Amino acid sequence: MHRFAPGVAVRRFHGTQRDLDGAVAGGGFVLTTYGTMRVAADELGRVAWDLVVADEAQHVKNPASSTARKLRTIPSAARVALTGTPVENNLTELWAILDWATPGLLGSRGAFRKAWAGPIESGNEPTKARQFGDLVGPFLLRRRKSDPGIAPELPPKTETDHPLTLTREQVVLYEAFVRDTMERIERADEDARRGMVLALLTGLKQICNHPAQFLKQSGAVRLAGRSDKLDLLDELVSTAVAEGGSVLVFTQYVAMARLLEAHLDKVGVRHQLLHGGTIVRERERMVERFQAGEVPVFLLSLKAGGTGLNLTRADHVVHIDRWWNPAVEEQATDRAYRIGQTRPVQVHRMIMRGTVEEKVAELLNRKRALADAVLGRGEAALTELSNDDLRDLVELRR
Repeated sequence: MHRFAPGVAVRRFHGTQRDLDGAVAGGGFVLTTYGTMRVAADELGRVAWDLVVADEAQHVKNPASSTARKLRTIPSAARVALTGTPVENNLTELWAILDWATPGLLGSRGAFRKAWAGPIESGNEPTKARQFGDLVGPFLLRRRKSDPGIAPELPPKTETDHPLTLTREQVVLYEAFVRDTMERIERADEDARRGMVLALLTGLKQICNHPAQFLKQSGAVRLAGRSDKLDLLDELVSTAVAEGGSVLVFTQYVAMARLLEAHLDKVGVRHQLLHGGTIVRERERMVERFQAGEVPVFLLSLKAGGTGLNLTRADHVVHIDRWWNPAVEEQATDRAYRIGQTRPVQVHRMIMRGTVEEKVAELLNRKRALADAVLGRGEAALTELSNDDLRDLVELRR
């Protein structure tokens, strides 16, 4: 704010000593967090705000959540939602954000599902996505780094998919888990089946990462030589560090990040780990240390570290596992590839050949085309596959 709006009053409404006295009468901006907003919604709601801005608005994608409900109680003359991932799983998340920013535009949640989300997500009515894009277009200001004039100073970005092979231990675990779980899924009723499918997909992704993650082993056990992902990470990190570079390593599983942390300890590579339990003050210190070049490797859980961080010291970004939505991965990559970056950025995605990871990667490549209009349903859609289609998705291909 001091850089872009010098002279405008700014107050931080956060912490135990927070108050709004004098902030409103004097004009300017008041900054707060979603956590503070939830507990202080009554106090914030007593102010007739001219403008309320919800940054990282995917935090209110669930209209039934406490965050979304409390935000709706704060009055304002205008509302703006800022987000790089308006849809992570299904279109109802976009409805929730737009229904807060422009109430009534898309009707009720049920009407929206029937008129728009259902037909678009089914893929049976290809013109619906374009029609929906036309409807919401006047209310969306979308920009990409590739748009002319947005960030012409950004250096090149190179993206590489690394096809890897399961170890013998992983093959045995993978095939046994598919066989046993598919037998139970085929006998399950509809309510139990959905949870079992999600557990199957999660377990297979954990096996692809490292057997120790699936087996819930600690970092004290032998980790090296049991997964090509760990071996490739060693190679990428050693090369980057030798060249004076810095590396961001993303995984969607904190347990996997803990294993990587233990491995880097053993091989003597300086690193730090950020996850959902990291307190705000320590999170800020971690960013400062990384940006200062004190720590060359930054391990991050995708949910905690995929948004809101400026980590332009990094010139390598490694995705250990794949998220179901390409926009989530891209936003994580953008922690490094953003305004302020001066060096070329190399993005590495690890994919196990013949596994569900490879098949999901194929789906993601096709899904990017739809993402330009509206995004699909992600992991939830896979729970509705037939047993034959599900088996085809998860069985190991030779």
